[in-house]
Amino acid sequence: MKMSEDMKDRLHEEAHEDVLEHEIGEVDASEIEEIEAGFDADKLARLESIRQMAVNGELEVSDEHEEIVDALVETIRQRDENFGRFQEMAAEHRNFQRRASMNEQEARTSSRQGVVQALIPLMDHFEMALLQDPEKVSAKDVIYGVEMIRGEFLKMLSGYGVSAIEPKLGDEFDPGKHAAMMQQAVEGIDPGHISVLMGVGYMLGDRVIRPAKVGVAPQVEDLGVDEGGDDADL
Repeated sequence: MKMSEDMKDRLHEEAHEDVLEHEIGEVDASEIEEIEAGFDADKLARLESIRQMAVNGELEVSDEHEEIVDALVETIRQRDENFGRFQEMAAEHRNFQRRASMNEQEARTSSRQGVVQALIPLMDHFEMALLQDPEKVSAKDVIYGVEMIRGEFLKMLSGYGVSAIEPKLGDEFDPGKHAAMMQQAVEGIDPGHISVLMGVGYMLGDRVIRPAKVGVAPQVEDLGVDEGGDDADL
């Protein structure tokens, strides 16, 4: 609550007189603000005391002012009720934030647990492969074991929505799913189409996690071939 100009002038005069009495120089603006704050605090304390007296029925007023007191009491009641509701909503919000944080942490843990549980059977296959006697296992058996483990791994990935990007030779180059690593001409492959598959790509749902690494058949002009041949010099 701001003070009136008359009050401020009186404060300045009293402060100046006090300074003259003690010979400590002029009162600065911060000291004036402290005095004003003291007056505001005192007034707020008096107002709160009046409110409490009105609520307790201890405020003595004339009959013509009883309606004002009743309105004040009702306003105080509504204030306290609204403040109570605010405290309840604040507590509920804090509880919601705490539950949301716990649920998020639980979801992350469950997600990691699911991936680990899916990978454990693959580790079992590796353990079984390592137990084989190298002198008794042929190269064909090794390749078969690797293919089996690869199939199990792809099956696990598919369970999480992962699919492979394996373009065929001659497919049109798609910059959204393919990464051109080089240009290589192959007979029967049109320019701008895939001529070599160098690495399988993967998608998670509709999102490309890693594009397939491919070689692309170059355009004719990229090969440095003159379409006109010798006739161009004639």
